Amino acid sequence: MTFPSDGRGRNLLTDRPELYEARFPDPGRLAGRWAEDCLRRHDAGPRVLDMGCGTGRDAAHLHGSGRRVTAADLSERMLAHARAHHPGPRYVRADLHGFDLGRGAFDAVVCLDSALLYCHTNEQLDRFLSSCRRALGPGGLFVAEMRNGAYFLGRSDLLGSPAVAAFDWRGTVHRSVTKLTVDRAAQLLRRVRVWRADDGSEPVEERTAWRLLFPQELRHLLASHGFEVLELHDGPGPRTEPPWREGLLPGRTADADRLHVVARLPRP
Repeated sequence: MTFPSDGRGRNLLTDRPELYEARFPDPGRLAGRWAEDCLRRHDAGPRVLDMGCGTGRDAAHLHGSGRRVTAADLSERMLAHARAHHPGPRYVRADLHGFDLGRGAFDAVVCLDSALLYCHTNEQLDRFLSSCRRALGPGGLFVAEMRNGAYFLGRSDLLGSPAVAAFDWRGTVHRSVTKLTVDRAAQLLRRVRVWRADDGSEPVEERTAWRLLFPQELRHLLASHGFEVLELHDGPGPRTEPPWREGLLPGRTADADRLHVVARLPRP
């Protein structure tokens, strides 16, 4: 999912989608395969909205699986990259804080890689879920994957020393230093990441944040918008360790750092 920084800096990876895919390669389309498995296990119809599609890799995988996919993102650069490199879906610009892509136009909404958590306030969450309900037909499915707010209750392993990473892209080494902090009053996980490249360019500072949602809070939000929760668990999923693979059924705990949810609107 693409979301702007808070205005105090650029977002290097969403400004350069090809760099995003180099930093986070997914040659096996694990996230797309996991989403397709959820859709298939719960008999979702063919019309799918991928909300927060980013570079379009997962949307293109769903399209290749026989789905009729509309993929939405806020970033025009991401959408242009997706159209050029991952054709098949219909790519549109839309804001997850509130969108209208047709009443009952979809059988499922997919929202991966913590895209839902860019809804920072209760009002934004309500607008997003209201938009999803409007977009879905009767019996429509909602599939999401995100960070687990409950993981940060009493745990600080992700909040200690800054995380350092580096990767080479087209002969230039890009290095990042990332610091996570919890803003408890706002219920946000805030991230400051500084990028430096060995090509002499100026450092880039990114400031982003995710809403920390707890499992019971998420159940309540979905129920208040008319959804029945079918699955809510910490894995296996596309970003768990070990990762999901074909044939693995959902777990029953919500202790680890990822949260996966499948919910359905009432059938006629």
